[in-house]
Amino acid sequence: MLLDSNIFIYAVLPQNDKLRNWLSKQDIAASDITRLEVLGYHQLNESDLELFQRLFAMCRIYPVTLSTIESAIQLRRQKKMTLGDSIIAATALENKESLATRNAKDFAWINGLKVIDPFTHV
Repeated sequence: MLLDSNIFIYAVLPQNDKLRNWLSKQDIAASDITRLEVLGYHQLNESDLELFQRLFAMCRIYPVTLSTIESAIQLRRQKKMTLGDSIIAATALENKESLATRNAKDFAWINGLKVIDPFTHV
Protein backbone atom coordinates (compact mmCIF):
# COMPACT_ATOMS: atom_id res chain seq x y z
CA MET A 1 0.00 0.00 0.00
CA LEU A 2 1.63 3.22 -1.20
CA LEU A 3 0.73 6.19 0.99
CA ASP A 4 0.06 9.61 -0.43
CA SER A 5 1.61 12.55 1.43
CA ASN A 6 -1.70 13.53 3.00
CA ILE A 7 -2.01 10.17 4.75
CA PHE A 8 1.30 10.74 6.54
CA ILE A 9 0.09 14.16 7.64
CA TYR A 10 -3.24 12.85 8.89
CA ALA A 11 -1.54 9.93 10.64
CA VAL A 12 0.41 12.15 13.05
CA LEU A 13 -2.65 14.15 14.13
CA PRO A 14 -3.76 13.08 17.62
CA GLN A 15 -7.41 12.63 16.63
CA ASN A 16 -6.62 9.97 13.99
CA ASP A 17 -6.13 6.87 16.17
CA LYS A 18 -8.33 4.81 13.84
CA LEU A 19 -6.19 5.73 10.84
CA ARG A 20 -2.99 4.77 12.69
CA ASN A 21 -4.57 1.46 13.69
CA TRP A 22 -5.58 0.79 10.07
CA LEU A 23 -2.06 1.66 8.87
CA SER A 24 -0.51 -0.70 11.42
CA LYS A 25 -2.29 -3.57 9.65
CA GLN A 26 -0.99 -2.60 6.19
CA ASP A 27 2.28 -3.28 4.40
CA ILE A 28 3.07 0.38 3.80
CA ALA A 29 5.32 2.04 1.26
CA ALA A 30 6.07 5.56 0.09
CA SER A 31 7.67 7.33 -2.83
CA ASP A 32 10.78 9.42 -2.34
CA ILE A 33 8.68 12.35 -3.59
CA THR A 34 6.36 11.83 -0.61
CA ARG A 35 9.34 11.99 1.72
CA LEU A 36 10.35 15.25 0.02
CA GLU A 37 6.85 16.74 0.30
CA VAL A 38 6.37 15.79 3.95
CA LEU A 39 9.86 16.23 5.42
CA GLY A 40 10.63 19.29 3.29
CA TYR A 41 7.75 21.36 4.65
CA HIS A 42 9.31 24.66 5.70
CA GLN A 43 7.28 25.05 8.92
CA LEU A 44 7.81 21.52 10.19
CA ASN A 45 8.69 21.54 13.89
CA GLU A 46 11.20 19.13 15.44
CA SER A 47 8.54 17.07 17.22
CA ASP A 48 6.57 16.45 14.03
CA LEU A 49 9.80 15.81 12.10
CA GLU A 50 10.64 13.02 14.53
CA LEU A 51 7.14 11.50 14.20
CA PHE A 52 7.32 11.58 10.41
CA GLN A 53 10.81 10.07 10.37
CA ARG A 54 9.61 7.19 12.56
CA LEU A 55 6.69 6.61 10.23
CA PHE A 56 8.90 6.66 7.13
CA ALA A 57 11.28 4.21 8.84
CA MET A 58 8.41 1.69 8.87
CA CYS A 59 7.92 2.02 5.10
CA ARG A 60 9.45 0.55 2.03
CA ILE A 61 10.66 3.63 0.10
CA TYR A 62 10.54 3.61 -3.69
CA PRO A 63 13.04 5.82 -5.52
CA VAL A 64 12.01 8.14 -8.31
CA THR A 65 13.48 6.39 -11.34
CA LEU A 66 13.69 7.37 -14.99
CA SER A 67 10.85 4.93 -15.64
CA THR A 68 8.77 6.62 -12.93
CA ILE A 69 9.34 10.00 -14.57
CA GLU A 70 8.34 8.64 -17.99
CA SER A 71 5.12 7.22 -16.52
CA ALA A 72 4.41 10.51 -14.71
CA ILE A 73 4.88 12.41 -17.96
CA GLN A 74 2.27 10.22 -19.64
CA LEU A 75 -0.17 10.77 -16.78
CA ARG A 76 0.29 14.55 -16.87
CA ARG A 77 -0.26 14.58 -20.62
CA GLN A 78 -3.64 12.89 -20.13
CA LYS A 79 -5.04 15.20 -17.46
CA LYS A 80 -3.94 18.20 -15.41
CA MET A 81 -2.37 17.04 -12.16
CA THR A 82 0.39 18.19 -9.85
CA LEU A 83 3.95 17.05 -10.30
CA GLY A 84 3.90 15.27 -6.92
CA ASP A 85 0.62 13.48 -7.61
CA SER A 86 1.82 12.31 -11.03
CA ILE A 87 5.02 10.85 -9.56
CA ILE A 88 3.18 9.21 -6.66
CA ALA A 89 0.61 7.66 -9.01
CA ALA A 90 3.33 6.49 -11.41
CA THR A 91 5.23 4.95 -8.48
CA ALA A 92 2.13 3.05 -7.37
CA LEU A 93 1.46 1.79 -10.89
CA GLU A 94 5.04 0.71 -11.55
CA ASN A 95 5.28 -1.17 -8.26
CA LYS A 96 1.79 -2.66 -8.48
CA GLU A 97 0.76 -0.98 -5.24
CA SER A 98 -2.64 0.33 -4.22
CA LEU A 99 -2.62 4.03 -3.40
CA ALA A 100 -3.96 5.23 -0.05
CA THR A 101 -5.03 8.87 -0.23
CA ARG A 102 -7.62 11.19 1.23
CA ASN A 103 -8.01 12.66 -2.29
CA ALA A 104 -9.24 9.53 -4.05
CA LYS A 105 -11.14 11.52 -6.69
CA ASP A 106 -7.87 13.09 -7.88
CA PHE A 107 -6.62 9.64 -8.92
CA ALA A 108 -9.84 7.78 -9.79
CA TRP A 109 -9.44 8.40 -13.52
CA ILE A 110 -6.12 6.51 -13.76
CA ASN A 111 -6.61 3.10 -15.38
CA GLY A 112 -5.06 0.23 -13.48
CA LEU A 113 -4.57 2.20 -10.25
CA LYS A 114 -6.44 0.94 -7.21
CA VAL A 115 -7.19 3.93 -4.98
CA ILE A 116 -8.28 3.64 -1.36
CA ASP A 117 -9.44 6.37 0.99
CA PRO A 118 -8.47 4.90 4.38
CA PHE A 119 -11.00 7.11 6.13
CA THR A 120 -13.76 5.01 4.55
CA HIS A 121 -12.12 1.87 6.02
CA VAL A 122 -11.50 3.07 9.59
